[in-house]
Amino acid sequence: MKIDKLDILVCGGGYVGLSAALAIKAAAPSLDVAVIDAAPADVWRKDQRASAIAAGAKRLLTTLDIWATIEPEAQAISEMVVTDSRTSDPVRPVFLTFGGEIEDGGPFAHMVPNVALVEALRTKAAELNLPIHQSAVATGLTVSETEARVETADGRVFAAKLVVAADGVKSHLRDMAGIKTQHWDYGQSGIVTTVAHERPHHGRAEEHFMPSGPFAILPLTGNRSSLVWTERTETANKLLAEDDFVFEAELERRFGHHLGALRIDGGRKAFPLGLTLARDFVKPRVALAGDAAHGIHPVAGQGLNLGFRDVAALAETIVDAHRLGLDIGSISVLERYQIWRRFDTVRMGLTSDILTRMFSNDFTPLRMVRDFGLGLVDRMPAMKRYFINQAAGIPDASGPRLLRGEAI
Repeated sequence: MKIDKLDILVCGGGYVGLSAALAIKAAAPSLDVAVIDAAPADVWRKDQRASAIAAGAKRLLTTLDIWATIEPEAQAISEMVVTDSRTSDPVRPVFLTFGGEIEDGGPFAHMVPNVALVEALRTKAAELNLPIHQSAVATGLTVSETEARVETADGRVFAAKLVVAADGVKSHLRDMAGIKTQHWDYGQSGIVTTVAHERPHHGRAEEHFMPSGPFAILPLTGNRSSLVWTERTETANKLLAEDDFVFEAELERRFGHHLGALRIDGGRKAFPLGLTLARDFVKPRVALAGDAAHGIHPVAGQGLNLGFRDVAALAETIVDAHRLGLDIGSISVLERYQIWRRFDTVRMGLTSDILTRMFSNDFTPLRMVRDFGLGLVDRMPAMKRYFINQAAGIPDASGPRLLRGEAI
């Protein structure tokens, strides 16, 4: 049996897996790194979602020489407004507004189509001769003192000093490593689609809290916006089964008329929403990253950026250990990564859980309390600045260097 010997095997060909492999390879070219991806080639091109890339993640991508490729399709978020209302309400009062700029004058986030992001990462991987094996479904994991072996459905075996599981919220590698999770199902699904509209959005993002959950309007380049529309799962499935006329009519009731006439610009899909937190981020020879370590509700728009924070911390941990001649897959090395990421992840998971439970209901006394709270924050510039800086994801001097725009 042929065994592919590596230093690091990354399982997962999404933005987390690819950026982790690239960050490590760019900083330590002598390390032998490869990526395996369970999906067939080019299936990622069918992803019609878009994601908010925070300023810290942008600095990481800039340092890896990837942002310049993405930038033409990136839309800066210049402003964000938050409302709390029912679908039938004729007026949606704005309770909270955020300016889009952070301390350096740049926007706190950009909206980027997922296809553009993954394409730029794959282009960079080709430049660095970083192999990506498609349709490689991991079916077995064996860990010894010196290596971890991953078997795939097509009969291949990869042996590495470290395996990075970045294979999503339903990670098979995580399960095979014996890592348990805490999971809560919200009974909600997020409908994702893109709309074209008559009037320009001027870079404004909107989040409307409704009884069924948040309805987010996120600006894309041109007169287009990405929608994340939260509904109870049963309702979401019914909406997806309707024809375009009925779907667009329901969409318009929630979207409003402030951007003029609307039309669906692409397909529509729904994704189940829940909270999943891994009890451990590392085991000997195995590290979790991205949704494999934490899957959170999109209410705060931080899922992708949590993944990039994992990438920055994991890459720095591995590269620093490698330069010191340490065993990059040992638990003593990987514990630094776990300590670095655990608090931030649990804090964000709990924050998203509280926001979801607080705003996905129509209980009148609670609505009064939360609206009062939103209005209070809107009148506190220092508090608003704090929230924007947190959303921007730029760490202090003790945080990962890539998120500060510094090479490892």
